Amino acid sequence: MSVKVAVIYYSATGNVHELAQAVAEGAEKAGAEVRLRRVPELAPDAAIDSNPAWRAHVDATSDAEIATLDDLEWADAYALGSPTRFGNVAAQLKQYIDTSGGLWQQGVMADKPATAFTSAHNVHGGNESTLLALYNTFHHWGSVIVSPGFTDPAVYAGGGNPYGTAHPGENGAPEENVLQAARYQGARLTKIAKKLNGIATD
Repeated sequence: MSVKVAVIYYSATGNVHELAQAVAEGAEKAGAEVRLRRVPELAPDAAIDSNPAWRAHVDATSDAEIATLDDLEWADAYALGSPTRFGNVAAQLKQYIDTSGGLWQQGVMADKPATAFTSAHNVHGGNESTLLALYNTFHHWGSVIVSPGFTDPAVYAGGGNPYGTAHPGENGAPEENVLQAARYQGARLTKIAKKLNGIATD
């Protein structure tokens, strides 16, 4: 038996995309069936074209599968990722979240474990507040929040954020220590999901 994990994210220039892939890898290695999905881009072409890295990432991921509400119904656990926007969730991911009201009324997301990851330009650029904002959604969904805490050395090595993996984009693409923290976060989410679903874990 396995659990199903939906990794749903928005990424502009690619950092959150790389974190999402690492979270998905960690979940899969821990025995989960994973759906890795990006939400639709909402920004106009003029805005995207003003940043070559943004345009390059949009073009490079044009064939990536788009998240739908079915992914929320399908999954036993959730990992949501967003870059920080003024210390908050990017509009693209928030738009997706805001369509989940019908499922929320049905209790679809209730009692399912959920975690979050993010990237801001610098260490103090809103990483923690963005993660806490995503956890506000989980509170309303009635989900079980699964933060990494300080439960593994990978968390310390990846920046020491107990709320979730967070990458300072000014450092360039996420390095291996940050990706390893994200993999651990995906594995921890899977471990908790298995326990909640009555599946034995090591």
